[in-house]
Amino acid sequence: MEVVGLVGLVLVAGGWAITIIRRSPPPPLDLTAVYFAGSVALTAYAAWERDAVFTALNAASALLSLVNIFRALRRVKV
Repeated sequence: MEVVGLVGLVLVAGGWAITIIRRSPPPPLDLTAVYFAGSVALTAYAAWERDAVFTALNAASALLSLVNIFRALRRVKV
């Protein structure tokens, strides 16, 4: 079952990465900030539960959300 989780991790993180690589417009800043906070909280919870796949997925989501926050802020300044 862990393989299924790893495939899900790659697909979810890959989807986020594709939007950044393609330079698609970032999601709305308020949505991204809430998503980032939720991903950080879920990363901490998954680490506490010692769930490697869930920890990696949420850490990747948090990191990619943070990238989108910076992209959104840079867009606002331009």
